Amino acid sequence: MSAEDKTVYIDASEQIAGRLCSILAKELISGKRIVVLNAEKALVSGNTSSVLRQWQARLEIYSHVNPIYGPIHPRRPDNILRRMVRGMVPKTKAKGKSAMSRLRVYMGVPEKYAGVKTSKFEDAKARKPIPQYTTIAEISKNIGWNG
Repeated sequence: MSAEDKTVYIDASEQIAGRLCSILAKELISGKRIVVLNAEKALVSGNTSSVLRQWQARLEIYSHVNPIYGPIHPRRPDNILRRMVRGMVPKTKAKGKSAMSRLRVYMGVPEKYAGVKTSKFEDAKARKPIPQYTTIAEISKNIGWNG
């Protein structure tokens, strides 16, 4: 079985980000390669103003000694989704590091993956009308991404 056989292509649009990332973490630990497309269209559930307020509050956590010691807060949609997955794998262990090396997250669909057949997880699908959710792109723009 080659690496191409074990690669799973996921379309993140209209998928709830937390549920999507937990499924991705489980698949990565099991040994699959995963390519996530349309990361900016993933959804966060909750009232938009409260979601944005929570993300702004998260940015206030920093090191008083020197900000480079951090936590470093990702602002791009693809990096936010990657960081969400990283929080769900044992990143300090060898299996977690190798799992994260098998993950690729992209905004939009790159030319390389234009003709690829993507799939979605039924468990992560948004159940309510889409306007009741906040997209990762909206959150990113609110916390300082200039994309």
